[in-house]
Amino acid sequence: MQLFKNLRFLVFAILSVICFYSNAATVDTVAIQSPSMHKIYQAAVVLPASYAKSKANYPVLYLLHGGGGHFRDWLALTPDKMLVKNLADQYNLIIVMPEGEAFSWYMNSPFDSASQFEAHIIKEVIPKIDDAYRTVKSNKGRVITGLSMSGHGAMYLSARHPDMFCAASTMSGAMDMNFASSKMNPDQLKSVHERFQKLLGTSDPESEVFVKNSIMNMTDAIKKNGLPILIDCGSDDFLILQNRELHQRLLYNNTPHDYVERPGGHGWEYWQNALPYHLLFFQKILKKNGVTVDYIE
Repeated sequence: MQLFKNLRFLVFAILSVICFYSNAATVDTVAIQSPSMHKIYQAAVVLPASYAKSKANYPVLYLLHGGGGHFRDWLALTPDKMLVKNLADQYNLIIVMPEGEAFSWYMNSPFDSASQFEAHIIKEVIPKIDDAYRTVKSNKGRVITGLSMSGHGAMYLSARHPDMFCAASTMSGAMDMNFASSKMNPDQLKSVHERFQKLLGTSDPESEVFVKNSIMNMTDAIKKNGLPILIDCGSDDFLILQNRELHQRLLYNNTPHDYVERPGGHGWEYWQNALPYHLLFFQKILKKNGVTVDYIE
């Protein structure tokens, strides 16, 4: 009798695990040809569990990785490894994490032909995702966010391509490519300047390429585009002064935006805590656009 009870418990446990995973988000790794850089890059695509049960077209969040990172960071480095999957399930949307290399700033380098990541995201990744999956194939169903370098990248791409996204946000973003106001030590600043030299052909933050490509100097474009934006940074972050400055500039030119500053530094604990707030911010906009997918059993 005891053996029977043990076997019944074991079968129940196995079925529970199978049921749990069959009702959880899944991750695809997609190879994306990049004619702009003559390479093949990868992207991680999280599909909510409801995707397999529905014929609906899904909104897409483009979730970018930070400097020194790669496309799987949001899956591998958050303390809660289920964070992104759970959010995809909670909000019934597709989450795409493309490759941005270690120091691309998600822009087209005028100096390095092998670093053309604005073209990669806009002209290669988005069309590939729209072709491979049932997505909302318009800006009404696309949102974008990122952290640190990619916080700038998300703001930069949305400011330059407002026809591609309906909202953008940034977490702990490097809002100015001039790091003079950051709390970096001399060795860190030296490393950043060396990397900018390779990317832009100069490390002079007063040069035209720095000035015209820093989101800090694009507030008029942000206002003109009228996209909802959220700026989020920890009060202990070494980039907090940049974020406060961008916030003040947007206030000065009367650009509507959300600004959040809470205790925390520049790390995964903060970003894990921040991302659900950004999804809630985006969900309201996607719902207003009429592109959200209702819950499916």
